[in-house]
Amino acid sequence: MGRHKAIVLAITMLSAGILHSRPADAQTFQTYRCADGTQFIVGFYDGDKRAFLQIDGEPVTLAKRLTVSGARYSRAGITLTIGRTGTTTIRHLKRPVTACAVI
Repeated sequence: MGRHKAIVLAITMLSAGILHSRPADAQTFQTYRCADGTQFIVGFYDGDKRAFLQIDGEPVTLAKRLTVSGARYSRAGITLTIGRTGTTTIRHLKRPVTACAVI
């Protein structure tokens, strides 16, 4: 009888875990190429206000900043700006602001 209870308990726990598993967060990744030759990948996750950037072979997490229109993210000398019209610019490594486009 003890073995039967153990099997029923194991099946119940497994089925409860499967039924109550949380779906993966939606995510968006885009690759950009800029006028100065810079190329980077940016990722956004639902429920997270940060931008996850891969630039110059290094990962950087940018915090969302206040802006009048569009979205602006910055940290560690890198500023990513995405306008309402879809125009995107980046400033990094003390270089001037550069226009970028999705590839």
